[in-house]
Amino acid sequence: MLISAVNISAPEGERLVAGLLDRFQAAGGGCQDSVVEILQEVKEKGDAAVVAYGQQFDAPNLTKDQLQVNSKELIAAYDQVDLDFLETLTKAIERIQDFHEREMEDSWMQTREDGTIVGRLVRPVDSAGLYVPGGKGGSTPLVSSVLMNGIPASIAGVKERIMVTPPGKDGTISPHLLVAAQEIGITEIFKAGSAWAIGALAYGTESIPKVDVIVGPGNQYVAEAKRQVSGMVRIDMIAGPSEVLIVADKTAKASHVAADMLAQAEHDPQALAILITTHEPLVGEVLAELERQLPLLNRHEIARAALTNHGVILVADSLEEAIEVANEIAIEHLELDIADPWDQLPHIRHAGAIFLGSNTPEAAGDYLAGPNHVLPTMGTAKFASALGVETFLKKSSIISYSKAALEADAEHIMRLAKLEGLDGHANSVAIRLQNDF
Repeated sequence: MLISAVNISAPEGERLVAGLLDRFQAAGGGCQDSVVEILQEVKEKGDAAVVAYGQQFDAPNLTKDQLQVNSKELIAAYDQVDLDFLETLTKAIERIQDFHEREMEDSWMQTREDGTIVGRLVRPVDSAGLYVPGGKGGSTPLVSSVLMNGIPASIAGVKERIMVTPPGKDGTISPHLLVAAQEIGITEIFKAGSAWAIGALAYGTESIPKVDVIVGPGNQYVAEAKRQVSGMVRIDMIAGPSEVLIVADKTAKASHVAADMLAQAEHDPQALAILITTHEPLVGEVLAELERQLPLLNRHEIARAALTNHGVILVADSLEEAIEVANEIAIEHLELDIADPWDQLPHIRHAGAIFLGSNTPEAAGDYLAGPNHVLPTMGTAKFASALGVETFLKKSSIISYSKAALEADAEHIMRLAKLEGLDGHANSVAIRLQNDF
């Protein structure tokens, strides 16, 4: 049996839930020291270090001249993809664009009667680095990562979008990635992966520009590198293994539930697939479906490892209990496969993305629905949000005082400044009063 089901209120169930609540893991996984060394090499040696690491781990014959994807490669990519792909790509771009355009924030001003003007100026960062994983040996291009990272940056108004992705052994990039990038206006693409790509974006090299924001998923080396450069640049988040939690009642179809658990499990041996059901007979049906569907997957070994080591099935006494536990777990993907999911939506407090109803597989959100699939994991949905346009925006406060306004506020400003022991602050107001402006 892949997974043993337990009741939430049983001691074993309470232990499982407690473990899920404590699942946060800082990036690193033992690679901190290696990443420190890699980042330092890139900082000191620039392109030479990026190329050397690329030769060692990705493309043995990579040269500095080949580091940036050239115009011939960009043009040739279109000859290597079919019309069906272009049709799907166009639809995905339209959906993601339409959704994220609604996220754009406006600057605003507030004028008071005394002449004071305050407000917020919203501006995009100048540049963003988009990390796109190369997939399994570069053979499985993660096109959706290009779109989910690049489109919000474009809507925000970022002038320079730099894409980095590891090359295959022959030194090439998947034509599907190159076409996807071009279709959303990205043409600065570099053949670099892992921690050295993050270092290049953070510090800048002779070829790869330094950026203000770095986004995109990756392995533990990418995550640790992002953590180490965070603060010098903005990052989207430190992402953990992919997660799904399915709340299911007696109306749920076992085949759907099992398929969605497997869809997460095939990501990574560390992926987390959870089922909480109020209908105990569903458990056996789901387990049977998991065993039936598992061998049909290309990545069945990965999925089996994930389910065996991290899969969880919990039986709840009520839907209210199931929803409350789901809120505490704060999962990346929350599926409500229940009779009336909209009725429960107001009770959901913490989730990266919420999928309502039996006809809404999490895969729809990964590719075509429109909302971003870069989501908080490891319980961080309690305070973090999906990647969006705001990731590439910054806000500046605006303050303008009239003479009358400063005279009216002066006493209060000086009182607080003196209370904090900051005489210079108080004097900067007092001197204006003494000089009668």
